[in-house]
Amino acid sequence: MGKSKKGRVALIVAAVFIVACSAAYGAFYIWNKNYKFNNNYVWQPLEAVQSTTELAGSYDVIVAGTDPEGITAALSAARNGMTVLLTEARDRKMLGGLMTEGGLNTLDLNYSPDQPQWLSSLRQADFLNKGIFQEWFDQVEGSSFDTNTAANVFYQMIRSEPNIDLLMHVKHMEPVTESASDEQKTITGMSITTEEGTTIRIATRAIIDATQDADIAAAAGAPYSIGRQDIGDGKSKMVSTLVFKLSGVTDEVWQKFRDREGTGVDKMSAWGYGDARNYESTDPERVKIRSLNIGRQNDDTILINTMQIFGVDPLDSASVQEGLRVGREEAPRIVDYLKKSYPEFASLQYEGTADELYVRESRHIYGEYRLTLADLMENRDHWDAIAYGSYDIDIQSTSAGLPGTIMMSPIQYGVPFRALVPLNVDGLLVVGRSASYDTIPHGSARVVPLGMATGEAAGAAVKLADLHQETFRELSASQERATELRTMLEKQGMDLSMQPFDQPDYMKHKDYRGLLAAASMYMTSGNYNNDGWDLDVAMNPERFLSKLKRMQAMFPSSYPGQATEAIANITNPASTPLSLNQAAYMIWLMIEPALASISPEQAIAELQRENLISDATLDGITDQNQLTNGDAFMLLRDVVEYHSGKVFE
Repeated sequence: MGKSKKGRVALIVAAVFIVACSAAYGAFYIWNKNYKFNNNYVWQPLEAVQSTTELAGSYDVIVAGTDPEGITAALSAARNGMTVLLTEARDRKMLGGLMTEGGLNTLDLNYSPDQPQWLSSLRQADFLNKGIFQEWFDQVEGSSFDTNTAANVFYQMIRSEPNIDLLMHVKHMEPVTESASDEQKTITGMSITTEEGTTIRIATRAIIDATQDADIAAAAGAPYSIGRQDIGDGKSKMVSTLVFKLSGVTDEVWQKFRDREGTGVDKMSAWGYGDARNYESTDPERVKIRSLNIGRQNDDTILINTMQIFGVDPLDSASVQEGLRVGREEAPRIVDYLKKSYPEFASLQYEGTADELYVRESRHIYGEYRLTLADLMENRDHWDAIAYGSYDIDIQSTSAGLPGTIMMSPIQYGVPFRALVPLNVDGLLVVGRSASYDTIPHGSARVVPLGMATGEAAGAAVKLADLHQETFRELSASQERATELRTMLEKQGMDLSMQPFDQPDYMKHKDYRGLLAAASMYMTSGNYNNDGWDLDVAMNPERFLSKLKRMQAMFPSSYPGQATEAIANITNPASTPLSLNQAAYMIWLMIEPALASISPEQAIAELQRENLISDATLDGITDQNQLTNGDAFMLLRDVVEYHSGKVFE
């Protein structure tokens, strides 16, 4: 073949290749623009949930609560050969609790730190823990799901296990215990009042409390804090939400959500609309809205998580009902606002609210170990880690005037089995958001996928305790048993590997120990990218005073004084540099209000004389006339450790 002919062939091949690539790109462009976001899933009718008609006199374990965490616990125990009674004391018609009855159909997910960056499909995303959560997730639609699909999958999974008896519509249930001492109790059974009003006592050696508020643990006598009590705020809890529904969201309408600037969209979820916060509430102190989280369903409806209802006490049924009333009255008004503000909402119709409130926070049990902020900031593994988290520490607002906080974003941290074992009660495990977590790390650990992982671990622990005839407390103290439990979980499909990653930059800062203390006292935050700590930014007297008040709230008996007078004569305390002498004087006024006659220059000497400030902290201050945030945090860290006896580590 001559050179000219070969050249013509090469040109033809190149042209065909270019045309083929252009056609493929064009097809991909058309698919991506017009079809990728179409919902092709088929709507399912809700299956009727049937309770067991014949209960046994005893079970190896009773699982209280049909939220996802309880379902996972029941499945795990049953698959390990244990007989299980799964009970529900709320008036629910389906399984899945918060995800279904509460309408929270958009998932807060725990992504693995080795997430491949090129994967754009959630179906290909790599999650932590996997196990039963992954088994369930693979059967629903995606990042958001149809609540009927979710409930049906949960029910099918439960129904397929012959070792599980399901009892719905229980009127009342409480643990039966024996007292080994004034403080220590042991679970021996559960007293249950059925839908018909009959009270029966069912024997068991183990209860897994998967109720949202740790109701069984509280009734058994396990100690707990409420809301933000452990950071000195005994009244506040994260805001509650009532999800509401709109209809008429066809594929064409969904495309309009995608076209709006500043909104993120995948096939089943949309998020954004930050300016929706401009909605004028009928009672701004009681109810507001934030940006929208939108979960799509298979019947052309969407569920919207945006409403913030303040002042709800989750442990008071009357308060919960009042919160529902407030939300149901406000929801149609919010919908009218959305319809008038955004063209893509104009044709949609209001279809009511969820049956339950989305409650984020109530009890925090005290267990054999309590998850700390240090665990998340340092991405710690634990010798008895039975689940891993990575979700942002998302602390929602507690009142209309206090916005929420993204404290920081951990890479991967372990949840110890000890955090499921409450103090003072044997034979009991607590899973889900009310397990043994401090309130700040709870902002991450509260998410449902992680809760499902703790449920799976609890179910397997029932088998392990039975095998060795040991209590959960004995298991929690043994590294040998922890290894056995982790092996069991890995064999049943959980991924309990800790991924390699670099140490976060903030941990390399000279003032990191001060930062950890300040963040643990809710004085500062790092935001989504962990770059908001501003340790090298100048501190001022006004901001330092607010930190002292936060410290005082946590340790009121240690700091009976007030430092307000120390900045009274400063013309502009928000822009004036904070000196070491001024900071020391303000600290001294908090500790010794009766000795306020000393000068700022004398205060640092007094703090040193009382061994309340370390030499290392003073040596780390570069400019004593202008303290940085990091300098100030180190001073506060020393004072809290040496005067209040609290070490954050």
